[in-house]
Amino acid sequence: MKNTLNYKGFIGSVSYSDEDEVLFGKIEGIYDLITYESTEVSDLIKQFKIVVDEYIETCKHFKKPLLKSFKGSFNVRVKPDTHQRAAMLATMKGISLNQLVQVAIEKEIAAA
Repeated sequence: MKNTLNYKGFIGSVSYSDEDEVLFGKIEGIYDLITYESTEVSDLIKQFKIVVDEYIETCKHFKKPLLKSFKGSFNVRVKPDTHQRAAMLATMKGISLNQLVQVAIEKEIAAA
């Protein structure tokens, strides 16, 4: 699993630069690019929380949505064999391929 930070419903990425010897990341799932960095893990977490709080206040001030909106549809690319097996399984279950994918995603989210 990728290293991430979580705070107030926001997810932050965590990466490391060998060249700069610094930890850095950005708030994921938003329209803007909000970054943070530090040389220490504890400070990186602190910086992430600071930028999240500032981002929330900025969005409130400008009446902007906090998170990206999603329309509920997206393309999924899988191997042709996987596609065929999934379509056959959906048929055997009496549901559409979309329903099969939705159930699988919901199970994965619930398990997390």
